[in-house]
Amino acid sequence: MSSGPDKENDMNTHADRPMTPEEEIAALRANPQPTLRAVSPGMEAHLYTPKKVLDHGFVRVVDYMGDDAAIVQAARVSYGAGTKKARDDSGLIRYLMRHWHSTPFEMCEIKLHVKLPVFVARQWIRHRTANVNEYSARYSILDREFYIPEPDALAAQSTVNNQGRGAVLDGAEAARVLEMLKADAGRAYDHYQEMLSQDGQQGLARELARMNLPANIYTQWYWKTDLHNLFHFLRLRADAHAQYEIRVYAEAIAEMVKDWVPAAYGAFEDYRMGGVQLSAKGVEVLKRRLAGEVVTQENSGMSKGEWREFEEVFG
Repeated sequence: MSSGPDKENDMNTHADRPMTPEEEIAALRANPQPTLRAVSPGMEAHLYTPKKVLDHGFVRVVDYMGDDAAIVQAARVSYGAGTKKARDDSGLIRYLMRHWHSTPFEMCEIKLHVKLPVFVARQWIRHRTANVNEYSARYSILDREFYIPEPDALAAQSTVNNQGRGAVLDGAEAARVLEMLKADAGRAYDHYQEMLSQDGQQGLARELARMNLPANIYTQWYWKTDLHNLFHFLRLRADAHAQYEIRVYAEAIAEMVKDWVPAAYGAFEDYRMGGVQLSAKGVEVLKRRLAGEVVTQENSGMSKGEWREFEEVFG
């Protein structure tokens, strides 16, 4: 049977040029395919839909594999065929999370398309248990898009944390810093364009012209990882102590993961995000307090940093 002229025209619309990522996604959404694989209704709602982050960034789910049932299936195979089902699925997932059994969670995978500032990407790439393919400025020309923070995101260096922020800059100082950021970014990009070799004219190769661009320019990548390592990423980067600019990406991903694997995410919230880990000294201090003893940092055996973190949780 003929597909008809309209469908043929739709398929050939972009024959004269490569489709943009947005056009590829629109084409995929317009032609859904039947599948026999496990499908998560919650994640299907997120598939291909970009979630805006920062001023020009986004996170988009490109593909995923598995769901809560896949975690349970992988865990129960170790019991052997015919073994009695001792727990319901949610209970088993919570058991696995509670006892740090990571392999069943590795059976689920997710692939994300992320647009992010370069300095955020350099933090993100420290999570090495992933497959990454980044936009290449050797082959393509970067867009004139830079991350410019909102005034309330501009803060001084923390006086107690060498990796954190302190008080927010006042209005006049914040305005001055923003103008400097915008001017520096604009000047660097103007020079980038001037240095590029285009249309056969003399100039620098793209791989060299890019080296003067600031770290707040946007890049893009595809990032694929399994659920166990994604939970590790979220535990660190969605935490209140993480840098704001990467934390908002982690929070956006967390919302998607919550819909994808609700039982696993619930266990993750309880045992990782909402739970605490105690050292042997921390357990000892708790026991001494419960016995009625007054324990201070000086007689606890803890460092000042350990004691501060202990007090933040238990007061």
